[in-house]
Amino acid sequence: MKSGLKEKMEVNQFKPLNLEEQKYLLKLARASLVNYLKPGEKFPPPLNTPGLQQTLGAFVTLHSGTELRGCTGYITSEKPLPETIKIMAVTAASKDPRFPPVSLPELPHIEIEISVLSPLKKIMQLDEIEIGRHGLLVSRPPVRGLLLPQVATELGWDRQTFVERTCWKAGLPSDAYREEDVELFVFSAQVFDEKLLSETEK
Repeated sequence: MKSGLKEKMEVNQFKPLNLEEQKYLLKLARASLVNYLKPGEKFPPPLNTPGLQQTLGAFVTLHSGTELRGCTGYITSEKPLPETIKIMAVTAASKDPRFPPVSLPELPHIEIEISVLSPLKKIMQLDEIEIGRHGLLVSRPPVRGLLLPQVATELGWDRQTFVERTCWKAGLPSDAYREEDVELFVFSAQVFDEKLLSETEK
């Protein structure tokens, strides 16, 4: 494979995170945001579990009410998940080019969502894509575009629309997936947000 992306991802096996690990990452992401905007916030004590030592891709998505406020992530990562989440939380708040940086007064209204990505799987046919289960990566080196599984579900897209929009995300024509030098990969994601946390735990 020309890009080498599939080979890199398949060395990792995805172990779903348990509830304790999910809550820890959400608290860590929140502390990272606060520290970025107002240094001095204490981080939660380290939680050393096998699930959190995984080196997987992950995205942090910020919402303000029903509106997207920022989303960034790594498709792959060589860092343990807590380190990836700390970096991506701050990056989502400060470097998503679609939005101005999140300000301190906004912070109480920001809700955090985390998506931990499974290894990628190359596909040859569009009917291998399962809406609601799969995210999608379109790659024509040096460009690539990714949409998370929940995007198609939330927007009511069918398979064809999902593929076309992912091509657009990569900066390619909507029908670029038909070209021989364009590769398609699917992945699943474990998605969780701050609804997991009670008001007393935040």
